[in-house]
Amino acid sequence: MDIFKPSEAMERLPEQFFAKLTKRVIQLKKEGRDIINLGQGNPDRPTPESIVRKLEEAAKKPANHGYINFRGLPEFKQAAADYYRREHQVELDPEKEIAVLFGAKAGLVEISQCFLNPGDTVLLPDPGYPDYMSGTALSAARNVFMPLREESGFRPDYSKLDKESLKAARLMFLNYPNNPTAGIATPAFFEDTVKVARENGIGVVHDFAYGAIGYDGEKPVSYLETEGAKDVGVEIFTLSKSYNMAGWRVGFAAGNEKVIEQINKLQDHMYVSLFGAVQEAAAEALTGDQSEVRELVAMYERRRDVFIRTLASFGYPAVLPKGTFFCWVPVPDGFTSEGFSEYAIEQAGVVTAPGNGFGSEGEGYVRVGLLADEKVLREAAERLGRLYTRLKP
Repeated sequence: MDIFKPSEAMERLPEQFFAKLTKRVIQLKKEGRDIINLGQGNPDRPTPESIVRKLEEAAKKPANHGYINFRGLPEFKQAAADYYRREHQVELDPEKEIAVLFGAKAGLVEISQCFLNPGDTVLLPDPGYPDYMSGTALSAARNVFMPLREESGFRPDYSKLDKESLKAARLMFLNYPNNPTAGIATPAFFEDTVKVARENGIGVVHDFAYGAIGYDGEKPVSYLETEGAKDVGVEIFTLSKSYNMAGWRVGFAAGNEKVIEQINKLQDHMYVSLFGAVQEAAAEALTGDQSEVRELVAMYERRRDVFIRTLASFGYPAVLPKGTFFCWVPVPDGFTSEGFSEYAIEQAGVVTAPGNGFGSEGEGYVRVGLLADEKVLREAAERLGRLYTRLKP
């Protein structure tokens, strides 16, 4: 008899895609291989010094050493509201329309627990961030996938979705700028999204993880900028990418107050509170000097240009990223995503993430992270370019 047989919910959880990739890289490095790892999404720059100093200062406060307000420090929630007013001209009630999150990933999983029952329908992007499916698996929901294709700007075409699935859907997950395709949203797309959500009674969850990272002078559009957006949805924001705070595990949900209340209710039962010093540092990040964010975006744009131009010099075509710190690169003819990813490791020592790991529509691509300096990215692109030249008919 197996005393510790996992629950059905645990058995439904998919294999953690990035954990598998990390394990592969560790093994290759142990073997002494000359590896350039561009397969993950972990920012390679340190957190700005002003934020670190604020953490150090706040960590010395006795008030932060005990349990604090379950639902977050008022100053952090006010900072989040101030950020949205400044950056997106969106007004938010910090108490009713903002929920502190233990990282955006936690919120993206939790929201499925808040609103999905077994058998409920949820609309997910394909390709998309794999952890959306972690939340829906725990809820035993029915996933319906929305294809993201290059010809439609890597945005779902609602007119081509099954009408019965639209009517049945309780939640829809979106993510722009998009991981993994680096596609962006437009105001018109979000207007269409709100219209479809209203007509079909769907709650929208917009993952705005790369909200500060847009290129060519274009600022990413927030879902909440759209008229009526708060009536039918929320936006999830993380400090991981914009402020290089991935390991700090801090973010927030903003928007519909009924959704915010349910997230808070669930977290009341799961946690006590996020360390107050982290919240104070997060408030500093959102309201302090934003010049380092602008410099960070400029750095990623330079990296993008180096990588894409170097590939192009070998005749290797790739989608020009308009946001995020990823490139969505088509694989050469005759290869699957996994096949080329493995071939690139073995023949060029370059680690990429196979596109099919993000969904069936990701087949035919690999994702490359712009998370190394320009010299390393140029070298990686040259290695991939030489492979492509060798493989061309």
